[in-house]
Amino acid sequence: AVLAIDRVSNEMTLTGKKDIPPSAVTRPICGIMGTIRLVAGMYLVVITRKRNVGSLLGHAVWKAVDFDVISYKKTVLHLSEIQVSKTASLIPKEIQKFKGIKYYLWKKEESSFIFKKYTWYARADQRFVWNGNLLRELAGQPELHKFALPVIHGFIVMKPCRINGKIFEWILISRRSCFRAGVRYYVRGIDSEGHAANFVETEQIVLYEGAKASFVQTRGSMPFYWSQRPNLRYKPKPIISKTTNHMDGFQRHFDSQLLIYGKQTILNLVNQKGSEKPLEQAFARMVSGMNNDMLKYIAFDFHKECSHMRWDRLQILVDAVADKQDEYGYFMVNLEGKTVAQQKGVFRSNCMDCLDRTNVIQSLLARRSLQSQLQRMGVLNVGQRIEEQAEFEKIYKNAWADNANACAVQYAGTGALKTDFTRTGKRTRWGLMMDGWNSMIRYYKNNFSDGFRQDSIDLFLGNFAVDESDGPTPLRVQKDWKFLTLPIIMLVAFSMCIVCLLMAGDTWTETLAYVMFWGAASAITATIILFNGQDFVDAPKLVHKEKMD
Repeated sequence: AVLAIDRVSNEMTLTGKKDIPPSAVTRPICGIMGTIRLVAGMYLVVITRKRNVGSLLGHAVWKAVDFDVISYKKTVLHLSEIQVSKTASLIPKEIQKFKGIKYYLWKKEESSFIFKKYTWYARADQRFVWNGNLLRELAGQPELHKFALPVIHGFIVMKPCRINGKIFEWILISRRSCFRAGVRYYVRGIDSEGHAANFVETEQIVLYEGAKASFVQTRGSMPFYWSQRPNLRYKPKPIISKTTNHMDGFQRHFDSQLLIYGKQTILNLVNQKGSEKPLEQAFARMVSGMNNDMLKYIAFDFHKECSHMRWDRLQILVDAVADKQDEYGYFMVNLEGKTVAQQKGVFRSNCMDCLDRTNVIQSLLARRSLQSQLQRMGVLNVGQRIEEQAEFEKIYKNAWADNANACAVQYAGTGALKTDFTRTGKRTRWGLMMDGWNSMIRYYKNNFSDGFRQDSIDLFLGNFAVDESDGPTPLRVQKDWKFLTLPIIMLVAFSMCIVCLLMAGDTWTETLAYVMFWGAASAITATIILFNGQDFVDAPKLVHKEKMD
């Protein structure tokens, strides 16, 4: 089929190759992500390259690996100079910022007529459809629905595995929510609808000779109103809002979670001292205030318990929640297609970022569930443990570490920390060095490039509507005098301090005086810069007021 776009009416129709005029320009595509309206008019976002990552219940799962943004208009001559400037600031940089992000798509299996009469987009869980905003314009064109593909943003790994000569399929899927989506320091806590930042649903699936099993966990930012805006300090102090009724959003969040997943055990892994302590105390107080028997709260100071490389102490938490995990169970269908078990609740894990510490704990809980599932399916013999199956254990650990990296890149800008433990089962000095390297990269990105990433996400998800008027572009905000003047003064003063040390004066007192003068000038300037840190970071420019708050 050929998708033809009328550049005047913006109408899209399916046609055959014989109907294409010789002068027309064509290109092959793998699917349509949707359309987006910008200053210059409509743009079509298409998938130009895909890669198969496996098969789920007989249906192919694809990773979309490359995209293109096609303008409906041939030129921008119809735009004013300001509109051209605004378009240039949005396209291609803003949209194509997403070209390096992983998207996955597949067709769900369901035989009922009621299910099949809806489009793929309509039958998908809207929390995880990342191109939902882009697909809205195509809703009224049924003939395009099979090409307009809902995609998830997150991680998928699908591996054929062998234990005791028995081959089974092991699958790990993480689905990132498109509600309150964003980057690490600019999106924390919840919004007024109760959507938590960095909310991810992770599902582990096992398929063996017609039998199916699944275990679901969730992660998400602590669900009350708090922020941690970057300000050039390595670890900005988190601030809990004093002007907002936290219980309203908190209640909405858990009402939704309990409705979708059933009972919840909250695993809060933040530090119970220092700047993280007030957050832990607030979370505990709000859970107690809800007075709901379906919610259980457990605080576990991950860093304190595992200090001095004592990572074996994570078993303390796994053992503490073992009874709850047995109570919640998992989903299972036997060889005859009969449902023999249902998952009655989930573990909702969080740390500050819901990345590094959270992923470690989730991998341990998932392994415990998998142990029971494989024994029940007859893959593992009585008395055998997954940890003893060297070949599978390597696949398992690496997949969970890859999952950690994918989620961390999407939220924090780098791979995850602590993945050496996930991959090898122990903490290493090389792992500590890599954590230090990733932490330095995170510091740079969180302070000097995450504002642009946040703008890209808001534009893509429809959180910001582009103004087609002649008004100035919001992306070009004039910095005040401090932005360039102070760093230049600090650099000059520091350089002069070094020069004075290298080129000593006639007496040591003269040299000392010069060094102290330029050193003091450098230190005072650095202090002023840190004091005004939020003026020097790359802040979002398209974010609406609710998100900024």
